[in-house]
Amino acid sequence: MSDKAKFIHNGNELEFDVPQGTMDEKYVDFSNFRSQTGGIITLDPGYKNTGSCKSEITYLDGEEGVLMYRGYPIEQLAEKSNFTEVMYLLLNGELPQADQLSKFENDIKDHDMVSEDITKILAAFPSSAHPMGVLSTLTSSLTAFNPKAVNVKSEADMYRAAVTLLGKFPVLASWTLRKMKGWPLNYSDNKLGYVENFYQLMFKQPNKDLEMDPIVIDALDKLLILHADHEQNCSTSTVRLVGSAHTGLFASISSGVSALWGPLHGGANQAVVEMLELIQEDGGNVQKWVDKAKDKNDDFRLMGFGHRVYKNFDPRARIIKKAADQILDKLGIQDEALEIAKKLEQAALEDDYFVSRKLYPNVDFYSGIIYKALGIPTEMFTVMFAVGRLPGWIAQWIEMRKNNEPIGRPRQIYTGPAKRDYLDISAR
Repeated sequence: MSDKAKFIHNGNELEFDVPQGTMDEKYVDFSNFRSQTGGIITLDPGYKNTGSCKSEITYLDGEEGVLMYRGYPIEQLAEKSNFTEVMYLLLNGELPQADQLSKFENDIKDHDMVSEDITKILAAFPSSAHPMGVLSTLTSSLTAFNPKAVNVKSEADMYRAAVTLLGKFPVLASWTLRKMKGWPLNYSDNKLGYVENFYQLMFKQPNKDLEMDPIVIDALDKLLILHADHEQNCSTSTVRLVGSAHTGLFASISSGVSALWGPLHGGANQAVVEMLELIQEDGGNVQKWVDKAKDKNDDFRLMGFGHRVYKNFDPRARIIKKAADQILDKLGIQDEALEIAKKLEQAALEDDYFVSRKLYPNVDFYSGIIYKALGIPTEMFTVMFAVGRLPGWIAQWIEMRKNNEPIGRPRQIYTGPAKRDYLDISAR
């Protein structure tokens, strides 16, 4: 006998089924709740208890620290797979065979050229413009250069749109960095893999060779895998909500970039480094700032510790910590801010205040350390996040369109003035 949920109001009783998802998560289907109750709605600010869709892409259990893409544990994918395979998995539901992966890689490379006219849009931005604002604009502008609407009933059309964006997006992302640095723009090198190409897009200079350190490339590959999707977060929900109006893929992804820009979402790793630099400028007394974080009367919070969803530990942090340690050791960087990060990490892992509250370092903490060690400007951290999240956004958009989900239209509780009559300006 299946579980039931009852709603009782003014003596009237309604009964709802309580079905389960694949991983036994229970839910009550309130799709027709308003019509069945004569106009009553549920209020859930921030949608913390509301499921907006059914999805086959990502499973997340914040209580147990579990993250899976299409059923594959993130630990296995980070250890054994690579970002290109993970992109294919998210988009197609299965890991690719060798010939499928080769075709996928080649199809992406066939679509990695960006129109020279887009450089004119880029040139209009001052070098002080935040890279995320630039990236959002450039992504949206792809619509003008690819005006044909995607036929969502055509597998070929959907696939072409996906590989087009996967090919061009890293180029646009790298241009935001090169614009900020005043460097000449760079283009894809199709002899390289996806991650290696992105690295050279960012850092290759026309007058010298670029070293491809395997440890650096492996760390970037893992970071992109770890950020590839994360269930119905703010930016992913934005992509699906915008797309539910039958908005095109490029414009929908552009909206996701804007949502990710926020400091409460993708900007968290940038906030980590800004915090480290603040402590450094204050003299580097880590214990002082740890004590401030523990003081309930102090507004200061340690950035990169704990997580809104993961109530125990962030499984991605355990994976990327090793990569962070390897990079710092390999590169031999002497940086006071990074030394402060190590001391903060030690305090969080040993201090009972943090341990008892499970405020462990999360993926943003370690990704910020890695990006800083690689010489990536803090303003670019969220752009790096966006490159990783891109395949998840695309997969979510495609799933939403294939399922023909209705346009997103949340309800509200009105708390403004009651009805009142208009007064002429002379009588006010």
